[in-house]
Amino acid sequence: MILELHLLQSFPVSNLNRDDVGQPKTATFGGHTRARVSSQSLKRSARLLFQDHGLDISETGVRTKRLVDSTADQLVAQGRDEKQAREAVIAALGQFGFGVDANGLAQYLLFIGRSSIDLLAEYCQTHWDALAGIEKKGTKVKPDKALAAEAKRILDGSRAVDVALFGRMIADNKDFNVDAASQVAHALSTHAVVNEFDFYTAVDDLKPTEDSGADMIGTIDFNSACYYRYANVDLAQLTHNLGDDTELAARGVKAWLHAFVHAVPGGKQNSTAARTMPDTLLGVVRDNGAWNLANAFQKPVTDPDIMAASTERLTHHFSRLRGFYGDTGLRAVVGASVSSTLPHLRDDEVVTGIDDFTGRLLAAATA
Repeated sequence: MILELHLLQSFPVSNLNRDDVGQPKTATFGGHTRARVSSQSLKRSARLLFQDHGLDISETGVRTKRLVDSTADQLVAQGRDEKQAREAVIAALGQFGFGVDANGLAQYLLFIGRSSIDLLAEYCQTHWDALAGIEKKGTKVKPDKALAAEAKRILDGSRAVDVALFGRMIADNKDFNVDAASQVAHALSTHAVVNEFDFYTAVDDLKPTEDSGADMIGTIDFNSACYYRYANVDLAQLTHNLGDDTELAARGVKAWLHAFVHAVPGGKQNSTAARTMPDTLLGVVRDNGAWNLANAFQKPVTDPDIMAASTERLTHHFSRLRGFYGDTGLRAVVGASVSSTLPHLRDDEVVTGIDDFTGRLLAAATA
């Protein structure tokens, strides 16, 4: 079963997701430059909201290179010497096939369940003397079968909903890979966009009144855009990734749905306060397959009422696809809009509030 979420969300002056020179990210689509927010940015924004929408912190993961620091701190709290604790953790990670650099940072940005720190500390305590005897600490080796199984147990992510949703890949150790249950598209503006910049000045409050002029000048890049956002989640894959725990999977998909509706990237928010909510929402539950509806905007929207025109384009494109490919496999279609009508959906598919929207989708997805 696949749950799809299609959102139209307009942001005023903002720089939600910057490139390497500080400009808002863009992409060319349909021959025109569009504003873009990366899928990685949207996923992180959603991950940070999971605990606000029904998941306990123990049911979410952590992405870090600082596993040595966290585990050593726990060992020190249990009475071990700090230097020896760090050496033990580094030696253990090397046994498991993970190198550590001179600063104690792991070779990879590991995506792990929060229990992994406890389990790694427990392993170090149990094998303290053996780990102390390893000479070349920080050097990874290929683990034997027993050590590989122990590493997999310790670094297991099957209780972390975000690991199960967004997956994990370690290039040279495929045993730790997790196939993502959720796919998230880069958000694209429904219309053509040209990045602009704001020239600003700042004045020293303690400068003598007889001195004139600014004490700092600079520019900040920004744009304004109405974005089409798309994401989906495969409930069967999510349940599998969570060790077939159907109750946790049901709470996980609920958190996923609510978090993606509310997710807003944090880039430059202190200077733009671009805290908007989606205006038009379309949710689809289907047996299989998935339809990204970005091609509704291959030709840029030019109508001054961008949100209304974008909503018309989105629902019309969905209706055309539905008419051509049929309704087979569609379990539910639910639409809602704050300011626009949804003429290309059936009356029984349109709701007027977020609770009805999410409730009907979740009921169909978990039936």
